[in-house]
Amino acid sequence: MFFFCSDTGVISVQSATCGRTSSQICSIGRPPSETSYTQCSIDVTIQINTANYGRTDKTTCSEGRPSEQLQNTNCYSPNALAPVSKRCNGLRECELNTQGLAPKDPCFGTYKYYTTNYICIPAETSVTCHGGYSYLKCENGKIQINTANYGRTDKTTCSEGRPSEQLQNTNCYSPNALAPVSKSCNGLESCEVFATHTVFTDPCFGIYKYLAISYFCLPPGVRE
Repeated sequence: MFFFCSDTGVISVQSATCGRTSSQICSIGRPPSETSYTQCSIDVTIQINTANYGRTDKTTCSEGRPSEQLQNTNCYSPNALAPVSKRCNGLRECELNTQGLAPKDPCFGTYKYYTTNYICIPAETSVTCHGGYSYLKCENGKIQINTANYGRTDKTTCSEGRPSEQLQNTNCYSPNALAPVSKSCNGLESCEVFATHTVFTDPCFGIYKYLAISYFCLPPGVRE
């Protein structure tokens, strides 16, 4: 949840991470084995749950303000959620200029702030070896493609039965993989993509490739 005073100007969600990047955060009562790995993160996208422009307590954004501007703690804007959701939902980061974001003043004379509560929707992943079909499906929501690559970035994925020389190039990226996958899948509940160089250009001749896709399942009402 974020609080922003009305004259500071900008709401900025610069990044969102689900995982662990510190051994100290949320570590109380947890064994070291559960907190020692600090390179755990997954791609996420923002979904705004609630937003209010007003005042619900006397302490938030109160520094330097006269007492009479802090008394009304039942100050709610009925239309704060829509503009914040429109600008942030479905993105990995967003920035909002609070000036003019709420079209009406819900409580004249009260010093107000923005309160925003959001969740991070984690990405799903799909890996399909060359010649196969990648099947993407969202049980509740619509697909939004995050990343896609037809190539090879390690020596183990789709390596069974392949000669060693076909696995050596781990810097193999298709420059045009995102566009056809997005075109085939964005906005749908399910889709399939053929993992072959007839769909994607061959970025590394002689290397056995696979199609790796990261995507989000956006709930109803979240923009694509």
